[in-house]
Amino acid sequence: MDRTAADRADVDVDDLLKVILVLAIAWLLLEIVDTVLDLTFALLDAIPRLIAVAIVVLIALRLADRI
Repeated sequence: MDRTAADRADVDVDDLLKVILVLAIAWLLLEIVDTVLDLTFALLDAIPRLIAVAIVVLIALRLADRI
């Protein structure tokens, strides 16, 4: 513990910029992952509606003798 307060606060600007850059990249990656997950869950929520539309289309095609 022979370090003085001046030694402890002696950090290069380049090192601080690297830390800020890594934090900014991590933040952007988390935002991208959040967006992808939101889209995935939105598609999963739409699956029952898509199945219902497919059933209606198949019934309509069957009644029109297209199948």
